[in-house]
Amino acid sequence: MSGLPPYASTGQRAWYYGFRVICGLIFFFLMAPILVIIPLSFNAQDFFTFTPEMLRLDPAGYSLQHYEDFFTNPDWQQALSNSVRIAPAATVLSVVLGTLAAIGLSQSHVPFKGAIMAILISPMIVPLIISAAGMYFFYSRVGLQGTYLGVVLAHAALGIPFVIITVTATLVGFDRSLTRASASLGANPVTTFFKVQMPLILPGVISGGLFAFITSFDEVVVVLFVGSAGQKTLPWQMFTGLRDQISPTILAVATILVVISVALLTVVELLRRRSERLRGMSPG
Repeated sequence: MSGLPPYASTGQRAWYYGFRVICGLIFFFLMAPILVIIPLSFNAQDFFTFTPEMLRLDPAGYSLQHYEDFFTNPDWQQALSNSVRIAPAATVLSVVLGTLAAIGLSQSHVPFKGAIMAILISPMIVPLIISAAGMYFFYSRVGLQGTYLGVVLAHAALGIPFVIITVTATLVGFDRSLTRASASLGANPVTTFFKVQMPLILPGVISGGLFAFITSFDEVVVVLFVGSAGQKTLPWQMFTGLRDQISPTILAVATILVVISVALLTVVELLRRRSERLRGMSPG
């Protein structure tokens, strides 16, 4: 039952409503930049401010010209093509390695699990500029700096921690007796994994994969260090546009990325609820 109990004191009521006001203000603070960018992306002029026509809600003040420029400009399309090539490959690698690592660390007999887990999730804890600099010096020595494979491996390293965390959280409620029952019926470990374990942890795996995809698709710092002009991704092109030439097309691209992120996070939430239902943690 939600809400305040009828016997709540004045102080409890004040904290109850005050806490919600504070949360609302924080939410508005986080959302305000997005709420400004989206309408500005439809500006009919090459301005980063609201024109008088836009403020009057005059249709003449709105246009899709910046979106048209994004879909017709070869520089933006090349950057989009690179992002579409890099992000899925990095996501697949993150999902495979992260899932195997999470399953291995979930075993009780693995020594030094805490230390291993800390090392594996360190890319999401260590400042990104430090990770990027380290990758640059390492890749330059092994010949991966400035290559497609190097960027994919770098983004996979950033995405693996998200997969490990989500899959590990899914494995918390996993019934180990199911794998033992499968083994007692003659199934080998590979069959047990794909037929018994994988269907139950699949929501966590997909959620981790979506987070890894978002991380790769939106990442700019690492690709600046380990990539080259041939691997210029969409965030890199946006960064270049802000530094060299101020183009309102950036607002259109930012709006598209916001829509993609919201859609992916919605899928993640739906998968989280499905995972809880499968593990019996919430009503169906």
